[in-house]
Amino acid sequence: MTADSASRPRWSVAPLFIVDDVVATANFYRDKLGFHYDRFWGDPPGFAMVHRAGVTIMLKQLPTGSIRPNSTADPEGGLWDAYIWIEAADSLYAELRENGVKIARHICDQPYGCRDFDIEDCNGYRLCFGQDLAG
Repeated sequence: MTADSASRPRWSVAPLFIVDDVVATANFYRDKLGFHYDRFWGDPPGFAMVHRAGVTIMLKQLPTGSIRPNSTADPEGGLWDAYIWIEAADSLYAELRENGVKIARHICDQPYGCRDFDIEDCNGYRLCFGQDLAG
């Protein structure tokens, strides 16, 4: 890595989830998943961004029935809406279970070198939290 590349910002991404109730969803992410938010946009609220440990998820309220989690395309396939790399999968798994979060797939080591698990949020979006076992 050159000195020039070391000073460049890292790339990041923020998925946008369509939700029926942005306030209820932001509160779920805060109360159950440990994220935080600073504000809502719109009157009535229609948009929010939730944050935790450098991860941002955008929430956009649209009319009821607009939600389209990836799992609706293949309900048996366990498709994720977001894969989030973390540092301590076992401790986050225990935290989320203690908070009553719906665990969609229990924690396990994967052949692709991660220890991960899936949760389902209050809208049916599936998030996978995974720890890179090599790092």
